[in-house]
Amino acid sequence: MSLLPDRHPNLDFFVLDIADAVPKDDMASMEHPLFSLATKPDMRHLEYRNGDNMLKIRPSGLGLPTIFDKDILIFTISQLMARKNRGEPIGDTVRFSARELSVATNRPIGGNHYKRLEDAFARLQGAQFVTNIKSGGKVETRIFSLIDEGGFVRTDDERFRLDYCEVKLSRWLMRAIETDQVVTISHDYFRLRRPLERRLYEIARKHCGTAPKWQIGLANLQNKTGSNAPAKRFRHNLREIIKADVTPFYRFEIDENDLVTVRPRSVQVELSPSITIPEWAEEQARAHARTLGWDYYALRADWLTFAQEETVKGNPPKNPGAAFVAYCKKQDSLRT
Repeated sequence: MSLLPDRHPNLDFFVLDIADAVPKDDMASMEHPLFSLATKPDMRHLEYRNGDNMLKIRPSGLGLPTIFDKDILIFTISQLMARKNRGEPIGDTVRFSARELSVATNRPIGGNHYKRLEDAFARLQGAQFVTNIKSGGKVETRIFSLIDEGGFVRTDDERFRLDYCEVKLSRWLMRAIETDQVVTISHDYFRLRRPLERRLYEIARKHCGTAPKWQIGLANLQNKTGSNAPAKRFRHNLREIIKADVTPFYRFEIDENDLVTVRPRSVQVELSPSITIPEWAEEQARAHARTLGWDYYALRADWLTFAQEETVKGNPPKNPGAAFVAYCKKQDSLRT
């Protein structure tokens, strides 16, 4: 099965507008199966244990939040991390248009945004997560939702069209942002068709990272994905995903003993950290820095470091010159 088409090919993830901040995912939800892989309402009550640690998930009236609902969280986390990395103040609330969300997460523009967003907000806010925390000889039980609020405003006219959306993240997610417990993910994550493909990518990104390989037994991997399929069906689904071989940045293998191995693709070697800024971009950026009294060389060094890190992670700049110029225009002043 191939990737979904890139519905917005002109998007440049090195130009940090609201619709194209580099996508970030929080590490806690990558570690644990918080999101349902079902495509129909999932009304299960879930419980996970790891030693003395416990996590319970109670569905909303519309079921458990889905892996596709998570796009909203990735989008909002990405916006806040982009602002934080630029040195701007952040809060727990992000406002955006349905179009911006669609562009950033590779969704079709148009359609019934109102109904889809309303249902997603209901699942994200309505599902309850219960955890136990041990501290100072006491056990504390915490009950929270992934978002505190989610809503939208529509125009008061005959068209009654969707104007903007607003999401208020929970304290649980804000702590991840404040402590940088997030990682960059590939934009092609949003092109994966199957819920299981998305979950497998998250697990690989979290546990393998850039290591030469990571291994896990099939049963343990299924537990990590949250799949409730029979073991035989899960093995079959995994083999289909391995055969399709479209997972961004990672390749999966399974042997006769049901040992699953994850390896970064050779693209990690092919993507050289050496990035060349064309002369025309150097001239524009230097003129811009000179006009505003910025330190051009500090700007260039900061961008090259950022771009090289993203390239190693599988997110190279599509147009280094344009990306560098846009980056310079967006930064706070770095005075000489």
